[in-house]
Amino acid sequence: MTALAAAGTTAAVLPGPLDPLVDGFGRVHRDLRVSLTDRCQLRCTYCLPEEFQDWLPGGRLLSADEILEVVATAVPLGIRTVRLTGGEPLLRRDVVEIVRRIAELPHAPEIAMTTNGLRLAGLAADLAAAGLDRVNVSLDTLDPETFRRMTGRDRLRDVLSGLAAARDAGLRPVKVNAVLVRGRNEHEAPALLRRALVEGWSLRFIEQMPLDAGRTWSRERMVSAEDTAALLSEAFSLTPLAERGSSPAEEWLVDGGPATVGIVASVTRPFCGDCDRVRLTADGQVRGCLFARHESDLVPVLRDPALDRRGRRHAVEAVLRGAIGRKQAGHGMGEAGFVPPLRPMSAIGG
Repeated sequence: MTALAAAGTTAAVLPGPLDPLVDGFGRVHRDLRVSLTDRCQLRCTYCLPEEFQDWLPGGRLLSADEILEVVATAVPLGIRTVRLTGGEPLLRRDVVEIVRRIAELPHAPEIAMTTNGLRLAGLAADLAAAGLDRVNVSLDTLDPETFRRMTGRDRLRDVLSGLAAARDAGLRPVKVNAVLVRGRNEHEAPALLRRALVEGWSLRFIEQMPLDAGRTWSRERMVSAEDTAALLSEAFSLTPLAERGSSPAEEWLVDGGPATVGIVASVTRPFCGDCDRVRLTADGQVRGCLFARHESDLVPVLRDPALDRRGRRHAVEAVLRGAIGRKQAGHGMGEAGFVPPLRPMSAIGG
């Protein structure tokens, strides 16, 4: 359930879409992930190698106007949450403007953001004032040296400052995403949860997925959801909660509650049957899944001078419906013949 749905009175005034975005398996799409850039300041070992330079040319990135055209088309079709991602979305100079313009749309969706947190301390208040509802901040370790080894940068203090600024700006709940890497930081799982309980963070552990630019992922080195639960259970009592709906995280009560911790088992216990997400890459490609091998290009539609606004929105809607209509039943990880996408996570958007 989104924050809008939980709010009750706010949700009641939202009109239902006349013809929602439904795929061939009956899944209704309510969550649009919008990548603002493929660039990132960090070089996390499970994402980008230190020497990576294969960035999208600036001219291929969608402008703020083009992003808003897609979002404004998608919201009347039933999109209730727009999550701004990257790369690192806070590297966009117009990120506050983009948030503000989405928030000003009729029947505006909930606006969320996934960020590495490095620039959050200086932007959290402006983002909240512009209409951002909440943030997910990536944080895999509390140890400065481990952070430096895992990210290639000595910036842990900046991330922690960003988390504090998000809390102070009212971007609650502040969510923290952690990826455990075998031999690097898996022993920190209890410490991360202990800190989350103190700070009031909503913590989620995410299985590492085969989406790294360096193609170094292996199932044997991945810390699974089962492994994570076992590590946490050494220090806490975990009680599984009920079905998660379309949420990717399996939630557990910690020591009887009310605090919870989430574990996202994208690889070992995929949740494809409940997926309600569609993705827009920073260069205007629509993807039905992180692991999709097919993309639908919106750029020719968005940059066609022969189309007026009405014609452009009809064309954008057609591309969205076509992409969702081609969505597969699942990503196929673990099955014979599975091939990861050509793009790394940084170029797709989380």
